[in-house]
Amino acid sequence: MTEEKIYIDDVKTSNGEAHISDPTGVSNGLSDRKTSAPETTGQKLKRIAMANLLVILTVSAVIIGVFIGLGVRSAGMSRTQIIYFGFPGELLIRLLKMIIIPLVVCSLVSGAASIDPKALGKLGGWAMLFFLVTTLLASTVGVIMAFIIQPGANDGKKLSINSLDDSGVPEAKEVIDSFLDLIRNIFPSNLVSAAFQSYATGYKIVKNESNSTIYSLEKVPVGTDVDGMNILGLIVFAMVFGVALRKLGEEGEILIKFFNSFNEATMVLVSWIMWYAPLGIMFLVAAKIVEMEDVGMLFASLGKYIACCVIGHAIHGLLILPLIYFVITRKNPYTFLLGLVTALATAFGTSSSSATLPLMMKCVEENNGVSKHISRFILPIGATVNMDGAALFQCVAAVFIAQLNGIPLNFVQVITILVTATASSVGAAGIPAGGVLTLAIILESVGLPTSDLSLILAVDWLVDRTCTVINVEGDAYGAGLLQFFVDRTSKKEGAELSKVRVEEEDPASKPESSPLIEKQGNFELEEVVGPKPRDHESAM
Repeated sequence: MTEEKIYIDDVKTSNGEAHISDPTGVSNGLSDRKTSAPETTGQKLKRIAMANLLVILTVSAVIIGVFIGLGVRSAGMSRTQIIYFGFPGELLIRLLKMIIIPLVVCSLVSGAASIDPKALGKLGGWAMLFFLVTTLLASTVGVIMAFIIQPGANDGKKLSINSLDDSGVPEAKEVIDSFLDLIRNIFPSNLVSAAFQSYATGYKIVKNESNSTIYSLEKVPVGTDVDGMNILGLIVFAMVFGVALRKLGEEGEILIKFFNSFNEATMVLVSWIMWYAPLGIMFLVAAKIVEMEDVGMLFASLGKYIACCVIGHAIHGLLILPLIYFVITRKNPYTFLLGLVTALATAFGTSSSSATLPLMMKCVEENNGVSKHISRFILPIGATVNMDGAALFQCVAAVFIAQLNGIPLNFVQVITILVTATASSVGAAGIPAGGVLTLAIILESVGLPTSDLSLILAVDWLVDRTCTVINVEGDAYGAGLLQFFVDRTSKKEGAELSKVRVEEEDPASKPESSPLIEKQGNFELEEVVGPKPRDHESAM
């Protein structure tokens, strides 16, 4: 009776005809189209443009920035003038970095506190497996592309560029010290200093005297604090602190609400910064192009290396990651990718995974339907440990340097490059040129010279941008896959729970309108406990 009443009440008249309105709003939409004037092409384009205004502005900013940079190069600006010219871009970087710490800490604390510890471990396990597999695939693509294109093959001529500066080449470190530094940074000794400093190993030569005449020199590792946020340590602390708050129960609710409110306020700031991002990105790209001394010579000398990296990134970002997403979810991966355009363009402009993190959270939540609990838990972790683009470029660079020096790589060395690139990318800083800092580890692991890193640094301004785009794309797909797993698990658990409830209900309390469920429940109960006694049926 109730269903009939609903449909009778919903009967409406339109143009003299009676029809029943659809609760979903489909038929209402159809009736509105009949009464209202059809939308013109101009109106449709205007509506689409307004809905995607930020995306259009951001992509246009990158393109305009390239043309402005190429045009201003002929003005012959000094270094001081270039710094002033790029000030709006510098301001964007500062704004994004300003909210990284509150965003990461608060989002992870609230996320870890809102998820059950068992589910938290399961989600973290799935995420780490996805990040590990995709990073290993990216490393494999890098090695394959380097052997196919052979960017270092130069017919015996040594590649050299006079304008290169070796001052940015990092000091070579032992592999064991690099991984020990990674573990040390997971457990920071001071949370306040971790906000702006991280631990790094240096070396000091010590003279060991056995007697008055004989002595030996030993290179002893010495720990120092270097500038750069220890975001890995902050992430670990925030996750553990969130789990601890959940264990407190009611006593921890006040603090959880505080972090949730702090997190929401930070996202409001992010939405404001997003509208300044196109202007900042335009000047970032333009200033970087103006800054390069001779772009044409660099492209002529290192063109094959740049092409190898960019093509490898395109294969990984446009084929492999979408294919993984499609195989698992059976959803269109390019629709998901379209929702990330603003964040990807920002990643290209800023060249920093950490700086792109706030915008990425906004995109996956608003455009791709990822819940806040998932995105604010997994994206900060991904921005630190998931470096697909960096791993791919490091493998290409390692093979490139080996080919430059005429050093053949055997199978064991190739596997060493793959494994080392995958592992060391976890510790790569989410900052511009962060991948170059860990490239020295890979070169040392297979005995390649680190002196040629200056060649990599010469074009890092371009390659690092495509690296960052792939890094943040991988993070976003990881969040989308986790959302799919959570939805599937909740549906399965909901179905099992409803089934259990139907089986446990007393037959006398079952509604008359569900004989099929009643029959199924009775049948399953008979299988478990045997047939019902006759006197019980008579009582019914």
